[in-house]
Formats: sequence, structure tokens, C-alpha cells
Amino acid sequence: MSELVTGDAVVLELRPARLPSRALAAAIDLAVISCVFVLVSVVVGIASVTLDEAAVAAIGVALFLLVLIGGPIAVETLSHGRSLGKLACGLRVVRDDGGPIRFRHALVRGAMGAVEILMTFGVVASIASLVSARGRRLGDVFAGTLVIRERVTTKRSVAVPPPPPWLVGRFSQLDLSAVPDELWLAVRQYLTRMHQLDPGVGRSMAVRLADELVTRTGIAPPQGIPAAAFLAAVVHERQARDARRVFAGARGASSAAPGSAGGAAGPAAPAGSVGFAAPAGAGGSGAPAGAVAPAGAGGSGAPAGAAGPGAEEPEEQKGAGGSSAGFAPPG
Repeated sequence: MSELVTGDAVVLELRPARLPSRALAAAIDLAVISCVFVLVSVVVGIASVTLDEAAVAAIGVALFLLVLIGGPIAVETLSHGRSLGKLACGLRVVRDDGGPIRFRHALVRGAMGAVEILMTFGVVASIASLVSARGRRLGDVFAGTLVIRERVTTKRSVAVPPPPPWLVGRFSQLDLSAVPDELWLAVRQYLTRMHQLDPGVGRSMAVRLADELVTRTGIAPPQGIPAAAFLAAVVHERQARDARRVFAGARGASSAAPGSAGGAAGPAAPAGSVGFAAPAGAGGSGAPAGAVAPAGAGGSGAPAGAAGPGAEEPEEQKGAGGSSAGFAPPG
């Protein structure tokens, strides 16, 4: 990583390209330019058969300057530092301040490249790149440029560390509706990076975030619980609630689908009946075995365990204490 300071006092973090990637990009560029030079030379040689030797020599020098030197200069100027080889390797030429290069930068780089790459077969450029702290060759030094890596591997996202086992479920009655999303994001970022922070700075940040959570929820954590552990426990509780809400919604949708289909084809209940139990596997009824339908209803559209007026609540629901969402409240 190379830190550069612009004229506006902005620190730029750039990743300079090293010799292997630069050598590969230069090899690709040289292969393309050599193919173009050979094709143009053949065409010009056929067209200049009737010319004398002096004219042929002058045309050869002009081709060398235009194709092997002028070609890279034109490509880097028009593409703002991205030649074909650099584009394939994820590299780019920029100024020392991080800005895009212009014609004068590409001209100096191309002129020096003819000496340190073409005439010395890349030996001078390789030595200069190895000696330089930022991998620059002589053309970069004189032009005030730098070759950087544009494609950088992204780091994998870090999961929020789980709270201590003795804190799981202790904040199940906490009201989290007043906590804004910005505070949740700040807490999550702290928990994923707390091991990278200075211990003193990390503790102060944890205390500040915990105080903000206490202000929003109105309940202070028990004495003796570290601020970071309190934050992890509260985030874990919110994630558990979100997961239960999603699962409960999916369970309700799956149980409502067969009930609606059975209601369309099921027989009508006789008038004045208090209720009836749908037998297991009854045709035309979409209710599971043991479901009790309300009086006067059509085919069974009620979920399992739903009772009509005057019907007793099943024993398993009396003792479970389950909520209407279909899951037991946290202990």
C-alpha cells in the first residue's frame, strides 16, 4: 500500500503494481505491437518495391517510430493509462497525485520505454522496478507517473461474534423498536472490527454504544457485564427475533394455502350446528386431522388447532404458552 497526498491534502491509498504483473502486461503489449508492426511492414514493403534503398530505409525508421513508439503513446493517452496488456492484468498508469495521465506523461514514458525496454530487452526497466520502492521504472520517474493495481481482491465479510452463552436470551423482554438503523449499523461495525482496534479505544467505543442503546431501550444492563458482551447479546437478540418473524410468516403462508383450496370444494355445514370435527383424510376438506371448524363455515380453511365459538382450547395449547406467531417466546 502506498499513501500519496494530493494538493488538497487528501491522502490516497494506492496499490503499486510490482514487476511480475508489469512484465506480463508489457509482454502482452509488445506481442500486439510486434504483430501490428510486422503486418504494416509487409504491406509497406510490397507497396515500396519500386523505391530505392534510401527511401526504404527512411520508411523503416518512420514505421519504427510510429508503430513501436507512437502506438503505445497514443493508446495510453486515449485510454488514460490503460493499454491492452494493462487492461488484461488489471493495471493502470496514473500521475503521482492519483489523477489520469495526459499526452506529455505518455510521451515521456514512451520515449524512455524505447531505451529501457526495446533497446535493452527490458533489463534496465526490470532493475529500476526492483530497486524502486513503488515498482517504478525510469520512464515513470521522469514522467511523474505510477502504475497501480485497479482490481483488488475484496475481503470476505466478517460475521458478528456471538455473545457469551450465559447472556443468550437474557434480553428477550427488551424493547428494541426505538433503536434506529444507524445505531445498529454502528454496533455491527464495532463488533466485527473490535479485535483490530486499540484496547483502550475499543473499550471507550463499546461504552459509548452501550450507553446509546440503554438510552434508546430504557433498561440498563445488569452489573458486571462488559459493554462489548452487552452489545453482542442485544444484536444476537435482534437477529433471533428477525429469524423467528421470517419463519413464522413462511409457516403461516404455507398453512393458509391448502386451507383456502379446501374451502372452495368442501361441503357446507348444516344450519344451527355448533361445530364439527373434520375426520382425518376427509375428501374435499383442506383442514388437517383434529382441526375444529367454526359453525356455519364452508370447507375447512382454519389452521390446525383453531377452535370455533364454544369449543374448548386443546390441552397442548394451554400448556405451551405459545404466541400467535407460532413460536414459543424466548426463555
